[in-house]
Amino acid sequence: MRTNFYPGMDSVQGVKLDFFDENSLRMIDYASMEVLKSPGIQVSDPEARQIFKDAGCDVDEASQVVKIPEYLVRKALSTAPSSFKLFGRDKKNTVKMEHKGKVHYTCFGTGIQMCNYLGDGKYETVDSTDEDLANTAKMVDWADNIDYFSLAVSARDWAGKGAQDVHEMFTALTNTSKHFQHIDPVGENVDYYWDMAVAYYGDEKEARDKPLFSMLVCPTSPLELSASGCQVIIKGARYGIPVNVLSMAMSGASSPIYLASTLVTHNAEVLSGIVLSQLAAPGAPVWYGSSTTAFDVKRGTAPVGSPELGMISAAVAKLGQYYGLPTFVAGI
Repeated sequence: MRTNFYPGMDSVQGVKLDFFDENSLRMIDYASMEVLKSPGIQVSDPEARQIFKDAGCDVDEASQVVKIPEYLVRKALSTAPSSFKLFGRDKKNTVKMEHKGKVHYTCFGTGIQMCNYLGDGKYETVDSTDEDLANTAKMVDWADNIDYFSLAVSARDWAGKGAQDVHEMFTALTNTSKHFQHIDPVGENVDYYWDMAVAYYGDEKEARDKPLFSMLVCPTSPLELSASGCQVIIKGARYGIPVNVLSMAMSGASSPIYLASTLVTHNAEVLSGIVLSQLAAPGAPVWYGSSTTAFDVKRGTAPVGSPELGMISAAVAKLGQYYGLPTFVAGI
């Protein structure tokens, strides 16, 4: 199994960025509980709404808004595991996700274009292909400093041909011996991903015990769980597939312009997905995830290399640790 450094250890030299004390975290937590209770979360999947309703949530079918009481959030946080392992085809590439645990790295994604260098300072930008996906998987497999492979580019040559996401899953798994995180899963196709893992192991129990892949799902900011996202969470929980519930809120666009307020809506979005996961299957492995950043009002973009993203990521990491969950943050 791969070994990495622990963050924030006094014995390790480095920079420590610590924005919050316990009282500040508690204030964000309390504010998030208020948001989950009112106005609540729009849940666009009928099965997910029924799961919330059966658990005691106030569900308005006309508006699809679910109001989640605080006790359900606390119960979900108590059953979500503080650590779990990610397995690859080569057992030496096993990594352990931990609450306040070691730092692991993955590649960024999902890109839709590749930059092909032609020499003499010239290059061309073209749509990424299945071959590009395979090559990035092989590159990550070679790179010792990257712990698992996330879908780096999309196989655009499969767009419109049906089940592009399933083909990307197959290409990734067959070109890296490391764990694969599917960043663009489709809820209705999760069963096919699962069939691949079972086929590889030849045994459903082993596929559950040694998850070969995980999935990343984003709530739609502000405050919505999409139909596909809900199915990814529900099926992932029931199959034992780790799910990264990751908000991509943009401060000043899809969330409040104040970073502290953005943390509240971000927190409510991620917690709603974690609650759904634990209601579907208590003990299901989940990340507390973030790719939240500030909106660039001048250029109309979401800069993932901005100082605000670094500040938000540091704050989110603290929130994930506060809840006792393995935490995933974005950065370049």
